[in-house]
Amino acid sequence: MLSILNLIRWKNLMMIALAQILIKYALFESFNVTTTLNSFGFSLLVIATLCIAAAGNTINDIYDVETDLINKPDKVIVSKSISEKKAFNLFIIFNIIGVAIGFYLSHMVGKSAFFSLFVIISATLYVYASFLKQTILIGNIVISTLVAMSILIIGVFDLLPAINEQNRETQLTFFKILIDYAVFAFLINLIREMIKDIEDINGDYKAQMNTLPIAIGRERANKLAFIISLLPIAATIYYMVTYLYKQQIAIGYFLIFIIAPLIYTTIKIFSAKTKKDYKHISNIYKVIMLLGMLSLLLYQFILK
Repeated sequence: MLSILNLIRWKNLMMIALAQILIKYALFESFNVTTTLNSFGFSLLVIATLCIAAAGNTINDIYDVETDLINKPDKVIVSKSISEKKAFNLFIIFNIIGVAIGFYLSHMVGKSAFFSLFVIISATLYVYASFLKQTILIGNIVISTLVAMSILIIGVFDLLPAINEQNRETQLTFFKILIDYAVFAFLINLIREMIKDIEDINGDYKAQMNTLPIAIGRERANKLAFIISLLPIAATIYYMVTYLYKQQIAIGYFLIFIIAPLIYTTIKIFSAKTKKDYKHISNIYKVIMLLGMLSLLLYQFILK
């Protein structure tokens, strides 16, 4: 059981679930925003998202066995703790559950076309693991877009179907907040993926993958990661100055828990040399992602 939990990256799944729960209950419910999904429907949406993500993590591990044996031999699950056949069966099962729930939800909210989102995301995760992950930057951008989609999908299913002439402005305001958080998640994950590629360059090279550090060299890739790491800092400062300049609690939170760690990781990227350095940077970015999602708890004080 523990092997399966590690295979599907249960900690990452919990972070996705936490973000979605905070969006629903700390943001939407706190302001009595008109929504489509009741608690049961929302729970199904979370389960569907987690199943699709679990399937993606599973197929990713199946295709990464060769590189993981070099990059992180102690953490290889497929072929050691779980057979490749069993892992692939789990991939199929998670996908079927996620897509089936997505089909049900789409009809529940009266938007049957939304069902295609789950199919597209599921297919994209498979293509990413089998092909796109090996390509320069494209794989990083695709997986980061899917991470952002785990945030936006709450707005797609819970806000958009409930829009009418009376509440249009309010609904779109809250959807824009989701877009801001999705952009933040995209940028943080993009940098983290680039850092992981630099960290895993040895195994990826032996597996004949064509990731960014292999194509342009570790030092150039490091410089590019450093430049891109400035974007979330700039974006967060812009967000603070534009929307939060009168909110001292929010300003304090963002300065201490978002800006400061972002600046710290940017400095660390500039001086990073060893695999241990890149692992440390990757872990800090994961913490920043969590702290960014927790800032949703502040909106009940900001907007009221």
